[in-house]
Amino acid sequence: MATTTSLSKVLLPIFVIILVSALIPQAHSQSESDECESETTNSCHDKAGAVPLKIIAIASILVTSMIGVSLPLVTRTIPALHPDRDIFVVVKCFAGGIILGTGFMHVLPDSFDMLSSNCLDEKPWHKFPFTGFFAMLSAIVTMMVDSMATSIYSRRSRAGVNPDTIGAAAIEGDQEMAVAGGGHAHFHSHDHQVKGGSEPQLSRYRVVAMVLELGIIVHSVVIGLSLGASNNICTIKGLVAALCFHQMFEGMGLGGCILQAEYKFMKKAIMVFFFSATTPFGIALGMAISKMYKENSPSALVTVGLLNASSAGLLIYMALVDLLSADFMGPKLQRSIKLQIKSYMAVLLGAGGMSLLAKWA
Repeated sequence: MATTTSLSKVLLPIFVIILVSALIPQAHSQSESDECESETTNSCHDKAGAVPLKIIAIASILVTSMIGVSLPLVTRTIPALHPDRDIFVVVKCFAGGIILGTGFMHVLPDSFDMLSSNCLDEKPWHKFPFTGFFAMLSAIVTMMVDSMATSIYSRRSRAGVNPDTIGAAAIEGDQEMAVAGGGHAHFHSHDHQVKGGSEPQLSRYRVVAMVLELGIIVHSVVIGLSLGASNNICTIKGLVAALCFHQMFEGMGLGGCILQAEYKFMKKAIMVFFFSATTPFGIALGMAISKMYKENSPSALVTVGLLNASSAGLLIYMALVDLLSADFMGPKLQRSIKLQIKSYMAVLLGAGGMSLLAKWA
């Protein structure tokens, strides 16, 4: 690039055009090779100085992740934040907006950048939109898993219930009438069942919580791996703060789903642990393989890029279909335009906050 600029100052425009068309491909491929095979040598590259920053990142992200995912579970004891209250729906929509923003503004653009890198061969990576393709496939597979898992859970729950089929049918009939009639009978049925509502509904919440955690874990390991393998202290400093906010708010979304799933204490603890530990684990893994791992190598770009694309499709599907659409089309929000407006504002606020964080992470 510097050679081309100096030539443009000396030669006539016509010769500049000829030289650019003749020399840029060769110079470009040479700079590409250097960039992809060697580590960066700018002033921010400090391997020794990056280690304490990564240790700080592990501790701070672990703590903020635990706070974020545990907050909805702890605040259940507060009457104003009970799942039946309007404020819980607004907070859940805020968290859904965060997860949607994560998929669109963080994970998907990273995948596009990686799979369109000059370090990858022209064929096939620059000839086909692999990011969109894998994100689409991931969304379809997520829908399949979502649907099949819900069916399996529903059948198992029906098979495991005491053979009081008349009572179960009556409860399900009441709930179907509740949906048709604006949902008034839905809340009355809570007194006759498990805390969260009907068995099919509870099974649905549990499927949503598990699938959502799976997508978030994949994304968390990837971003942790990238941070742990990087020795750019300028990038790490901004990433630590941004990822703390990112993990806290994303954890709030997952925590709300775990709360509605009404797992036993041990399952809740396991899900909280896995969400909280995956990003620190990814950072530690990145530090361990930093000598072998080069973020611009073709194998790293392809692996991380495809994982990001798959994670983006999963997160976008879960945010739109299982979190936001399920709430906005449900009887609670359909009965109140005012609550819908508040919830839409919460979605925009959550998605906007994650979009702002995309400047640093």
